[in-house]
Amino acid sequence: MDNHPYISVIIPVYNAEKFLAGCLDAISSSSFRKYELIVVDDCSTDESAKVGHDRGAKILRMSRQSGPGGARNLGAKNAAGEILFFVDADVVVKPDTLERVAANFKNHPEVAAVFGSYDEEPAEQNFISQYKNLFHRFVHQQGSTEASTFWAGCGAVRREIFLALDGFDAERYPRPAIEDIELGYRMRQQGHRILLDKQLQGKHLKRWTLRSMLHADIFRRAVPWSTLILESENMVNDLNLQTSDRISAGLVALSLLILPFSIFAPQLLLLIVGLLALVPLLNYKLYLFFFHRKGLTFAILAFPLHLLYYLYSGVTFVLCWCRHQFVHLFGRESRPKNYESDS
Repeated sequence: MDNHPYISVIIPVYNAEKFLAGCLDAISSSSFRKYELIVVDDCSTDESAKVGHDRGAKILRMSRQSGPGGARNLGAKNAAGEILFFVDADVVVKPDTLERVAANFKNHPEVAAVFGSYDEEPAEQNFISQYKNLFHRFVHQQGSTEASTFWAGCGAVRREIFLALDGFDAERYPRPAIEDIELGYRMRQQGHRILLDKQLQGKHLKRWTLRSMLHADIFRRAVPWSTLILESENMVNDLNLQTSDRISAGLVALSLLILPFSIFAPQLLLLIVGLLALVPLLNYKLYLFFFHRKGLTFAILAFPLHLLYYLYSGVTFVLCWCRHQFVHLFGRESRPKNYESDS
């Protein structure tokens, strides 16, 4: 194990005392022991810092609330490890997780970053939590191992590269958003290699409701991600942006456009049904995954949520595109740091 890199485990925390103990206990149970543990308290008002201190973590405190990106950046600046392993406070890693992280970097010295996915058994049993977390897992498990992005919920970066890129853009993303995706784009833009290790897994402890899911998906992901795509002029074909997803979003949007005309031509309802029936065909692997994991009823109930996902994702992208065109025509558009157009 002496040949393995030293790992700094960095956990950003904001009012997560109910999750943090499980997260830290899992890391302490790791088969790999060549690591340090850093908890960065982002101005919590609960006992998060105490939970971390009681379990032997090095505690850093933000002077002002800056979001997970800023908290991770502070942890990275104070880290001793060659590898920075970021874990969310509501994620419980497997006993072999740190060992897999170390092996990836040891066996692939050209790799800049590696990340994984959630496991198949979300902690919360309500339908929305199961749907949201299993959907996330499926997307990552179907993604290319040569990734075009990054995920900081369970992901690691070489410290030297991370610091050279100025870390996460905490100024642009002062709240949880796509700060990890944006960092991944910059890493790839600079020619660095990112791996998706599908066996690198953690259990998500968060409880999702319909309201929290919609808010996070639209305002923390769809809006900033659409903006990033438009500004960087780069639409990758990976994770949530595969061709089948774009076609599915188009089918849902077309069905919505046709719907008002069905008042005058009811036969158009059959066309809408046909269009929407193509969505599960295009995404049959997802529905088979839901069926095998949770049964037929779950897969059927997931269908309307899946349609809703494509609806708000598509509408958000169109609105962001309109805004982007308006700013491009009538104002000066800012671009992400360290980005250059591919054109």
